[in-house]
Amino acid sequence: MDSTFYEQLVMKTQMNYSQYYNVYASGKTPIKLTEKPALPYKEQIKILAEKIKEADHIVIGGGSGLSAAGGGDFYYKDNDSFRKLFGKFADKYGFDGAAAGWSYPFSTREEFWGYLATFLYTTQHAPIQKPYLDLQKILKGKDYYVLTTNQDTQTVKAFPEERVSQIQGDQRFFQCSNQCNDEVWDAVKPVEEMVKAMGDGTKVPTELIPKCPTCGAEAFPWNRGFGNFLEGKRYQQEYKKVSDDILAHLHDDKLLFIELGVGRITPMFIQEPFWALTASLDGAYDVMINRDYQFLPEGI
Repeated sequence: MDSTFYEQLVMKTQMNYSQYYNVYASGKTPIKLTEKPALPYKEQIKILAEKIKEADHIVIGGGSGLSAAGGGDFYYKDNDSFRKLFGKFADKYGFDGAAAGWSYPFSTREEFWGYLATFLYTTQHAPIQKPYLDLQKILKGKDYYVLTTNQDTQTVKAFPEERVSQIQGDQRFFQCSNQCNDEVWDAVKPVEEMVKAMGDGTKVPTELIPKCPTCGAEAFPWNRGFGNFLEGKRYQQEYKKVSDDILAHLHDDKLLFIELGVGRITPMFIQEPFWALTASLDGAYDVMINRDYQFLPEGI
């Protein structure tokens, strides 16, 4: 299948990422930034409010910081929320954050799935976090689309799926680890069954380890980062949705891009495509909201 408009933008910036990997890895960007001093914070907020009010169409780019701001901060920190959700794994394996379990050398697959099922259950059943509720209010009555690299299901809980693209996967689904087919399937019910059967322990029964219904190979979450990520029909569908949306609004007088918590690990999926679009479209404007990185390219 031919790559979509937005995927082509991503591929172009991925080449840039590979060429300047050391720059990105240090938390910087090779893109030339403006030397203009930042406006006072209150003035920036005022401009943002005005831009939202007058926008013909808004494209939100949600990164990991968006979920972290709502309490999804247990991935890399040994904090209260991590202990509440993963305390038994922290005590047994010495984890200092949920992400530690992704690469831990568990001695059995039953232990591995005990941890992974707990992790998936946590995200699948988490209530909508405050930043997403706030975003609902901000976008109410506006024409908008939401693109996200987050896999934690927060975006599709907060917004209609036809207005959302999850281009890095979705923790509600499993895929075949061998990619023997192009399908993803429900992970919510199997995860619930594993967590229930595990109880206070850290292992799931062998027979509950999810398998591909076609070839019998072990399944894993349809998320980039869990191995052989399936870039199949659903993946292409997510890219097609955001591509169709942006192409339909290229000639809007006032097209607003808003980056929310887009970090330095994957700037090629949201940040740099947004910069490129803003630079090339007369009516486009980009707002970058980030706690740690305040970048403003000279070109826009």
